Amino acid sequence: MPWVESISPSFRARHESADADDADRVLMSLEHARDRLAELFPRTPSDLTVVLHRDSTSLSLSNPTLPVRRLMTAPAARRYIAGWAAGEELHVLAPAALEARASNVPGSLEMLSLAAVSLYTRRVIAENNRDLPRPYSPARLAAEVRWAWLLDGGAGWFSGQTEHARPAIARRLREGGRPRFPPSLRDAPLLGGTVIDLLAREEGERAAVRFVTHLHPQGARGALAAAFRGRALVHTEGAWRSHLARIASAV
Repeated sequence: MPWVESISPSFRARHESADADDADRVLMSLEHARDRLAELFPRTPSDLTVVLHRDSTSLSLSNPTLPVRRLMTAPAARRYIAGWAAGEELHVLAPAALEARASNVPGSLEMLSLAAVSLYTRRVIAENNRDLPRPYSPARLAAEVRWAWLLDGGAGWFSGQTEHARPAIARRLREGGRPRFPPSLRDAPLLGGTVIDLLAREEGERAAVRFVTHLHPQGARGALAAAFRGRALVHTEGAWRSHLARIASAV
């Protein structure tokens, strides 16, 4: 089946011809996300291309490191690793494939339907974070790994995925042992957003924006101390663990 291109004011999509209607919906969701994020972030990139893949094989062939990334992620979050971004492209499963991947628990389909928006949101956060090394380099990759909990967490929270993640978070707490604080690379896609959620609840959305667009020179401890107004890390960790318990108990 031939690949074709669809265009919206700020984005374009490459997809199989049978997926034209789905592509239009994805483009519309990205336009809405860009409008919303523009109210919070100074720079919201446009002229990006989203490539819609009809199955996991096609997506993995577009980036052979993606299956490795999925394996490095906690089992409760693996199904939500549904795309990747680099340069001016976002690669993600097409809506029908995302629907097929969803589990039958509440929130799963909603999280997956936001996959493209989450990838774009992470790009927006990176674009506005001047502490990330530029251009892309081994130093940039090392920073993204070190700060995955912040970058992935910001993408999840500002895209709206975190609010649908309660069942997945409850599963992670049942199956995976005690998570680190801040979350490890393995837990960053699922639990990183809960750190942002706690901050937004305590200090407001603008504080969350400042948090995700700055890498503190003293690392995670410095970032968390500054964001939570100098509160000792042990107390912030306690508040976060209580927040996780509340999330899990609400399922």
